[in-house]
Amino acid sequence: MLAPVVSADRPPILEMRGISKSFGAVKALSDVSFTVREGEIHALVGENGAGKSTLMKVLSGVYPHGSYEGSILFDGQERQFRDINDSEALGIIIIHQELALIPLMSIAENIFLSNPPSRFGIIDRPAVHERTKALLAKVGLSEAPDALITNLGVGKQQLVEIAKALSKDVRLLILDEPTASLNERDSAALLELLKEFRAQGITSILISHKLNEISAVADRITVLRDGRTVGTLDCHEGVVEEDEIIRRMVDRDMESRYPKREPKIGDVIFEVKDWSVYHPQHSERHVVKNVSMHVRAGEVVGIAGLMGAGRTEFAMSLFGRSWGRDISGTVRLRGKEIDVSDVHRAIRAGLAYVTEDRKQLGLILPEDIRKNVSLAHLGGVSSRGVIDDIREMKVAQEFRNRMRIRSHNVYQETGKLSGGNQQKVVLSKWLFTNPDLLILDEPTRGIDVGAKYEIYSIINELADAGKAVIVISSEMPELIGICDRIMVMHEGDLVGEVAGEEATQENIMRAIMRRKEREE
Repeated sequence: MLAPVVSADRPPILEMRGISKSFGAVKALSDVSFTVREGEIHALVGENGAGKSTLMKVLSGVYPHGSYEGSILFDGQERQFRDINDSEALGIIIIHQELALIPLMSIAENIFLSNPPSRFGIIDRPAVHERTKALLAKVGLSEAPDALITNLGVGKQQLVEIAKALSKDVRLLILDEPTASLNERDSAALLELLKEFRAQGITSILISHKLNEISAVADRITVLRDGRTVGTLDCHEGVVEEDEIIRRMVDRDMESRYPKREPKIGDVIFEVKDWSVYHPQHSERHVVKNVSMHVRAGEVVGIAGLMGAGRTEFAMSLFGRSWGRDISGTVRLRGKEIDVSDVHRAIRAGLAYVTEDRKQLGLILPEDIRKNVSLAHLGGVSSRGVIDDIREMKVAQEFRNRMRIRSHNVYQETGKLSGGNQQKVVLSKWLFTNPDLLILDEPTRGIDVGAKYEIYSIINELADAGKAVIVISSEMPELIGICDRIMVMHEGDLVGEVAGEEATQENIMRAIMRRKEREE
């Protein structure tokens, strides 16, 4: 349910009229019109590849005037931005999904990196310190200005980015998937902050695939589909249902967010016993504590837990000891103990791991689809140690068709694909290894509802083929919607198990809270 608070008669702060943008023969935007009222939170939604990011890059000057058709009006005057400095000078600030902070510099240094307060040409460090403290107070951060970015969690780093925007006298704040990497608590705090900004007269454009977030804060919603404006839903005119937003985004009714499956669960394929992992830098920290679990053929098992529960650390340590130290325990596949002491051995044994960070750890973004698909199993496209280019191209083409990857061809640069299509390339890479166990860590992070449905369908196909699947997700409705069984982790311990038919968010949280109460 959407709760509008901004008056419908407020004047527009931004008008984008008839915006069209092409990349060669590909038309990314076609006659898009987009109007934002002063002081509102305006949501911009659409499937991956719909044109949201391209439109915002046009607005912010990343794509300069002359490289697109149409006009931009800000404060009622036509603007021709040559670069991002021109748009920032007017208070148009964009915060990208990938944070632009320097880890080994302090909060204060990051905030005032491009334009620090100075006296007589010398940086005024006391002024930097005091202004940083004031900005951090505005966003609700109590950290010291000289704290290093690398020592902050992702949620706090996101707030530093917003403080950085406020330092530039922001009038229009654009947030691209600001909560994609945040837990529920940090996400809620960020949304509350947006409401506070609205009360102060700051206008925001929110790009998000999380429709429940949009429901919590948006005043109006503009939907893009295939580079065109589908329409704008005004929340002053009544309740806007999520199903209506989805229908406009994907141009079809989705009977269910999660495709149906009739489980055909067989014998135990994968089993881990007494798995224990310590932190790689802080050797006294016991991160995964004697975890034992199993997965059967044709079964999708979810792992739920709050941020810091140890889910990703558990998965990465299993997959060739990619994370952690002093790792102990046994892993069995089809009843036989297997060697997972490094990534190569783990792959050869039949394990595959789809990382939560596809851009940094899952893909080589400058390389094409063809090379990324074959990357984990070069032996499958080689003869006598030499890669067979024709075979590699055919394998990539088969996965492009099977996974419905939207691209010009298999030679397209992977970094130029939308998030959902990048995720399909990652999945293709690991499916090409023909694993017995596939571990999916946040498989739908940062992708739209249409692409999510396709990923869920692929998971179902794998289970139907007799594979064992583990899904780690911070979205409890997702786990409940696709899993046959859900394991619950809390601070490195396995604290509960919930059957799929009995799974509710309340039951999962109850398992976590019971453990916390015992600890207290």
